[in-house]
Amino acid sequence: MSPDSSSPSTRQGAFHTTRWSVVLAAQGRSSRDEFASLEALCGQYWPPLYAYVRHRGHSAHDAQDLTQAFFARLLEKEWLTAADQERGRFRTFLLVALKHFLSNERDRAQAQKRGGGTEVISLDADEAEGLYAGRDLATLPAESLFERRWALTLLETVMQRLRAEYEAMGKLAEHDLLKPSLTAERGEIPYDEWAATLGMEPASVRSSVHRLRKRFREMFREEIASTVANPADVDDEMRAVIAALS
Repeated sequence: MSPDSSSPSTRQGAFHTTRWSVVLAAQGRSSRDEFASLEALCGQYWPPLYAYVRHRGHSAHDAQDLTQAFFARLLEKEWLTAADQERGRFRTFLLVALKHFLSNERDRAQAQKRGGGTEVISLDADEAEGLYAGRDLATLPAESLFERRWALTLLETVMQRLRAEYEAMGKLAEHDLLKPSLTAERGEIPYDEWAATLGMEPASVRSSVHRLRKRFREMFREEIASTVANPADVDDEMRAVIAALS
């Protein structure tokens, strides 16, 4: 389900389309590049995992320590050798592993000892807490919060990819102006106003909006396809992500 190698998104970096291949390669730790990709993978999944730990009643400081410690244990103990892409979603594997880790973590006060004094992934403390507290989700069960935070992280990744692609094409100003069209109803889009700003005809702006929305949908599907083992599961996963965001 990876995009064609000639596509702009691929030229900007293939990592985002290789979730399971990164995991499988990292099981053997066969190269420094693969390990770096694994670190990037961990970095993308820490927001939902951190939110889950926070929702379990841990303070912001302890949640940061525990999340770091979880990733350290994940790598040191080679838990990824148990990850099997034929058994489904990688995020489900991570959540089960995190629950196991938390249930067996005895000495919560030894923050330095938990992480072994090593920062496995870069966690911005303010960002971590901001992502957790940025929405009123206190009434959600911890698992639902994890699903929603994962869906938001995936959505943010798609938005970053889309912006980077437009920037590479020299169309960043167009992207930033038209970005609201991704969530607006068709009748709410101010084509004439945007046309005047961009020095374009309204019909051309309509075409640009169509291309932006189409590219967003393509990237959204690519991101989801990279997290499931079976291409047949993509549509179900898309529905699950949309439900988590609703």
